[in-house]
This record gives sequence, C-alpha cells and structure tokens, in this order.
Amino acid sequence: MSEKITFHLGGKSLIIETGSLAKQAMGSALVTCGETVVLTALTNSLTPIDADFFPLTCDYREQTSAAGKIPGGFFKREGRPTEREILTSRLMDRSIRPLFPENFRNEVQVIATVLSADQENDPDILALFGASAALCLSGLPFHGPVGSVRVGRVNGEFIINPTLQELEKSDLSLVMSATENALVMLEGWAKEIDEFVFMDAIKFGYSNIQEIVRTLHSWKREPVMEVPVLADSAIDTEVASFLSEKLQQVWQYPVKQQRSEFYGKLLEELKARHDPQEHKILEACFKKNLENQIRHIILDTGKRFDGRGPEEIRQVECSVGVLPRTHGSALFTRGQTQCLASLTLGTKSDQQIIDGLFEESTKRFMIHYNFPPFSVGEVSPLRGPSRREIGHGALAERSLQFLIPSEDEFPYTIRIVANILESNGSSSMATVCSSSLALMDGAVPIPRHVAGVAIGMIKEGDRYILLTDIAGEEDHVGDLDLKFAGTELGITGFQMDVKTTELSWEILEKALSQSKKARLEILEKMNAVISASRSSISVYAPRIVRLKINPEKIGLVIGGGGKTIRRIIEETGTEIDIEDDGTVIIASPDTDKCQKAVDRIKAIVEEPEIGKIYDGVVSRIFNFGAMIKFLNDQEGLVHISELAPYRVNRVEDIAKVGSPMKVKFIGFDEQGRANLSRKQALTEEELAKEREMAPERRDTEPHDSASRHTRRGSYSGKPPRRHP
Repeated sequence: MSEKITFHLGGKSLIIETGSLAKQAMGSALVTCGETVVLTALTNSLTPIDADFFPLTCDYREQTSAAGKIPGGFFKREGRPTEREILTSRLMDRSIRPLFPENFRNEVQVIATVLSADQENDPDILALFGASAALCLSGLPFHGPVGSVRVGRVNGEFIINPTLQELEKSDLSLVMSATENALVMLEGWAKEIDEFVFMDAIKFGYSNIQEIVRTLHSWKREPVMEVPVLADSAIDTEVASFLSEKLQQVWQYPVKQQRSEFYGKLLEELKARHDPQEHKILEACFKKNLENQIRHIILDTGKRFDGRGPEEIRQVECSVGVLPRTHGSALFTRGQTQCLASLTLGTKSDQQIIDGLFEESTKRFMIHYNFPPFSVGEVSPLRGPSRREIGHGALAERSLQFLIPSEDEFPYTIRIVANILESNGSSSMATVCSSSLALMDGAVPIPRHVAGVAIGMIKEGDRYILLTDIAGEEDHVGDLDLKFAGTELGITGFQMDVKTTELSWEILEKALSQSKKARLEILEKMNAVISASRSSISVYAPRIVRLKINPEKIGLVIGGGGKTIRRIIEETGTEIDIEDDGTVIIASPDTDKCQKAVDRIKAIVEEPEIGKIYDGVVSRIFNFGAMIKFLNDQEGLVHISELAPYRVNRVEDIAKVGSPMKVKFIGFDEQGRANLSRKQALTEEELAKEREMAPERRDTEPHDSASRHTRRGSYSGKPPRRHP
C-alpha cells in the first residue's frame, strides 16, 4: 500500500512516497523536490556475518538520463562512480552509521538513484532524506529517524537547501544531519566565515531538521531484529580486571607502535590462560574493555598517552622546496603524521572536464590524496583511490579552493598530489597544511596560509574532555572527530562525525574555540617557513601568456581549417588556446617561444595605425586603383590619385599583381575599408626622382574628388571589409 508525506522546508515542498516502487526492498522511498526525483532502496541480510565491524554499504548513483543526457565516451553508459557520487555516498554512510547498535553485524545496503534532475534542486540532500525514510520503514534496529539539510548564506541571510544558482552566490555550504536530540554529521566549505556565524548556521539548520525528524517518526517501525550481546560475562569480567591492573603501565609506551606491541602482549597473555575455543570471545571482550578503559584513563587523568595535555599540539615541522623538479613542494610533519605535497602547474588543456547530471564544466584546481599502506606500517595491495582517500582529498581541496587566484590573475591549472608518508591521526588536516605551503612555494599567489586541525572528545555522563590534534587511537575510542581548516580570518573547510548523542551546543562552541586557537598556532609555524608566495614560478613550469584580441579576428588567427594556428604552434613550439571572448592563452616552457607566438598573433590581428608605413603586395588591380595586401593578409585600396606624385592615367603603369609596394595607412572610409597611399609613403628624394622620371605627357593636376568618387562607384566587386 502506497503512502505519501508532503511537507515544506525552506519555502519548498518535499514529497516522500513509499509502497509503489522497489517493493521487494526492505524499505524504499521516492523523494521529490521540484522536478528532482531520487529513489532510495534498502536491503539487509537476515543473519549477522562473522566480523568485528558493521557491514554497511551506501551507494549514490546519478544516471545522466535523469537530466536528458547521454553519457560521453565510447560505451555510452555510466561507468565507475564519479567523485561527486562517492562523496555523496560518504555523506549517506556518515549520517546513518552512528545510529546503529554497536554489536549489529547484519549486512545493510542503501542505494540511492537519481531518476530526474531539474538542474535547480541538488539531489544529494534528497538521497539523505530517502536513506532515513527507508531505514524507518525497514524494521532494522536504527536509532533514527535522522534529518539532513544544506545551509547556505546569501547576503548575510541563511537559506535552507539553496538551489544550485543560490549556492553560487553563497559564502557557506553546510551539509548537516541530526536526530531529534543530537548532531550526527557536518561537512562543507565556507569563505573565511567567523566561528560565531558558523554556530548560528548550525543552530539554524538543526531547527529546520526537526520538522523532517517529526514527519518521519510516523513511518518508524518497531525493530524486527535482535542485536546480539557479548555472551560470556565471566570472561568479560576477567578481562576487565586484568586490563585495569596492566594498563597502569601504558604511560611507559608514548609511541604508537610501542603501545600496539604492548596491547598485543597483553592479549597473548590472556589467551595463554584459556582454551583455543574461547579465544574468539576473548578477543571481543579484550577489544571492548581496552577501548573503555583507555577512555576512562584519559578522562580521569586529563593526560594523553603520548604525554600531551588536552589542548597541546604535537610538534610541528615544515619545509618547502624539498623536491628538485616539481613546480612546488612542501613537507608537513605533526607528530607521527607526515604529508608530502607536490605541486604541478599546467595549461588550460590540463583542466579536468566534469560531465554528469549538470552542465559540462571544467576544474582547474585539484588535490589528490594518497594513503599508502606503509604510512601505518601495514602490508596491503595498491589499488585505485579508496572512498576515504577521495573524501580526504576533497576536504583539503574545498578548504583551499576559495583562496586560489582567478584564471585571469593566474592562468594555470593547479594540481597537488598529497602523499601521506606517516599517519597517526588527522592526515587530512596535514594535507591542508602541506598543500598551502606547496602553493606558496610554487608561486601561486594565494593571499594567506590555510591550516587545519582535528578536535576529539571523550564523554561519560556529565564529564567530558576535548582533545586538540587527536591521534589515531584517540579518534578510534573517542566520541567526536571534528576537523576545521581556515585562515586567521575564518573557517574555509570542515567535517564532523559524532559517535554519541550527547554533543551539546556548549561543547561544540568550546570545540570551535579550541580549534581556532590550535589553527592560529599552526599558522604561525607555517608563516615562519614561508609567509608569501614566491615571486616567480619554477624554471620547469610552463610559461603562460594571455592576450586579448578582437573576437571578430579569431577566424584570422585560426585560418581556414585551422591552418594558420597549426602553423604557429608548429613553428613556435607552443600550446595555444583561443576562447570565444577573444582571450588567447599561449604556453611553453620557453619564454622566448611564448613571445614569438605572441608576436605572430599580434601581427595577424594588428589594427593599422594612421600615418604608419607598411610593406605590401599588390593583390588586385582596378581602373580606379590597386588593392594591396598588408599586415598579414589585410587589404586596403590605393586610389589611382594616391599612386604617384603626378596624374596616373593607367593603374598598370605603376602597379602589377604580385609586385611589392610600400604604402602609408591614411584611414578608414565610412564603410570601414582601409585607405592607403603609395605617394605619401615615398621619401622626399623618392618623390623628386619620380617627378623627374614621370612620362612627358602628363597632367600634373590631381584627380578631382568627383572623378574619384565616380571611379570608385564604378567598381562592381564587393570591397573587402575592415576586418577581412
């Protein structure tokens, strides 16, 4: 039986339907806003799998047919997920994963498919709506419903779920998910906004989410699955007592690897006391109790295992110019987290083409994050970038993107490859820092540095502790992973994941303040290494020159079938791109080659200057004058009266087709045609000589104006335009 819910949010109507599509799924929902439609379907296994994690899979797919488009490429069908699809899939996962019970091990798959896209309402938020609705209908043990919105800000006013056009004018894009009483997830970008404005945006979004949550409560079904509990309470009690005694030695192991070995020895000591058939339950009890006791030790003592205080940052080291042939490079190290960023500057042809649901566009700034297994001391096969790698790269990219100069100011495509060489917490924030350093080292004119830091939290009841610059272990056992990047002026990028339903506004405000303090401290260390972009790009980077030509003359530069532009490219060894507005972009590793191409193009499109003398060639002859090609195939008329310092009866006496002729440009006529003069181009000596050599029978009187106009009017062919 189909059901439908309609509600209003941010001045728009949203419709959620169920029961008519995907009826074999455990739960499905069709969400519509405007003419954008997303179908979300959920399925799950009936029995748990043997694993120590929750096997949740979230997939978001955009079929280009939804926007009336056929995919590009040879196969003409959708292939591997795009970066946008992966990032939206991660948003779905991070919005619902924390709301499942800790020991739930049944496989769950959520698939959201965009069926219609109106190019106005972004389908990603509708996919999050659908995931929450499908979970409510499924009967799974889900602590929801959860609501999601995007908050924008235009002219200082907050907007719920802004359209794509409104988002272009916004200085904030905050995607957030929350339940009836807690925040779950934050992600987005900002244009250096203040922390107080950011808090107001969160509260504004949270208040609007409550309507979604209340609406979906009517669809919430009672759970039909039981969550398994840890079976052997005797072993659990034994492990808890054992760890309580042994973990007092943990302060002797301040390094991550040392503690891992210490924990491993404790587990082996426990296993030696039990039969092999009890090892599996023993391992589960050990993991649970170890995490709980680590939390209590840090909360009770206020001291972290590496010796730091709650607000203390690990030692920061920065260096730039560490690689000899890259166009810019930087190494950023914070404790046991290290990122090496390499900058490459390219031409317009290197821009990434984005072709999906929306209008085809290009991207000229990219950060690609790599997380090799050796960075955490593990052995693992190398494959393509994981969802985590794509997500971390995107977080760093949006944290820096609004400080990247415009293409008019800096006409380069910019790519940063961020290789994590060592990781023990917050490698994405290390990527932000190393990328900012590499940009300045590569002479990209960014106005100031961007730095990032992660804040964690451990909370038990009313007691909590906020941890600045969390290490991996603190992230794993903690309740919060809050990442903020920004300049000294404000926030530029953020991401938050919460594992507890007890994050209050007071705690969040304190975390924001603590994050800003740490960010300013890191920025100070970065500025001590390099505080402004270098004055010139690397000698190995391409030189790019931009010039503007009259759009009407683009055809002249390109030539018939591209013949002219190809010849210039081959002869000068450059890359040349011409835009419709007349912008010409010339690139080459050699500055002299760029200048040679510039000179060639300028010569083609050069406007004749009144009074300037040019070398020309006679192209056509008429009874009233001669057409002369000058300035790279431009044509102008030398009237018969301007051929010589005496009266000329026959044009052929002076001009022959193909013969050179020096001419002076004397202006354009009322129809925009170029007028030239041969006699005015002659020197005094040449004029005197021609008068002496003139034919005996001549009329030295100049041609009168009436005769000139009559003769010009008798020309039946169409004169060339000013811009042939």
